[in-house]
Formats: sequence, structure tokens, C-alpha cells
Amino acid sequence: MAKITLQGNEIHTSGNLPEIGSRAPDFTLVNKDLEDVSLSTFPGKRKILCIVPSLDTPVCAVSAKKFDEYAKEYDDTVTLVISADLPFASSRFCLSENLEQVITLSVMRSQNFAKDYGVLIESGPLSGITARAIVVLDQKNSVIHTELISEIAHEPDYKAALLALGRMH
Repeated sequence: MAKITLQGNEIHTSGNLPEIGSRAPDFTLVNKDLEDVSLSTFPGKRKILCIVPSLDTPVCAVSAKKFDEYAKEYDDTVTLVISADLPFASSRFCLSENLEQVITLSVMRSQNFAKDYGVLIESGPLSGITARAIVVLDQKNSVIHTELISEIAHEPDYKAALLALGRMH
């Protein structure tokens, strides 16, 4: 169990992020077309998992927008924005913000993803949804970078995620 804060108040997650060097747990999440998506949906691609509580919050929205900008430059990398939002809401968000590169996915059918990745919030007012985190995977789905954002209201370290992919110097 990891400790994080929400506006300075301590809350807990279900576990810890996957370890660097480990194989990422597979998952089944739901895309905008209500289709199941897993790691095997993106063979040979590097993956940035941008895990957020909800795109209907300012910090989550900013993260999705920034990763959408970065994703325009890298054909070998897919950016998955994973939240508790329904696919319909995520699609409306992407349409209204002109986001074309990130792929939004929902945990609506199962909390296994949140548990397997250690990001299920288990206490406090956001109990039941995901904490804010970044997990970067190589082409073989090995974990090469993780960041559990210690304060939910803060943005992730974008530079560290891109450095893990060898994208920034």
C-alpha cells in the first residue's frame, strides 16, 4: 500500500506500482468504441500509461493535453490515458480539446487494472478510482519508468517519462 495525499490529506492505494524491469501486468480496459483493449492491442509499441482519476479535473486534463502534444512526434509510442471515466465522457473531452494522439481507456468493466498496478485508491473521498501515476513500457512491455504522483493535485514529471523513452536529453 502506498501513501499519497489529496490536497494534503493522506490517503492510501491498493499497492505499489510495478517494479522497474518487471513485465507489466496485462489488462483489459475499454476504449471509446466500447471495445476491450489489452497490451497486445499495441504490439511492438512503446507505451506511456498516463493513469488519472478523471479527465473532468483540471490537472488530469492538462496531463492528457501535454501527452497528446508529445505523442505527435513519436510513431513508435502509444500514449494511453487511463481513468475511471466512461468512454463517452472521455471521447467528448478529446473532441472538445482537439486531442487526436492519446488513446483514452476506461476501467469501467473491472478494477483489476487499478489493483494490479497498485493505483486503486482505497481511502478518502476518491476511494474506488485510480490515483495519478505514469508507467512507461518498452516494446516488450517491460516496465522502464514509474511515477506515483505523491499529491493527486500535482502534475507528473513529463520529462522523466520522456527521458525513459530516450526522447529528451
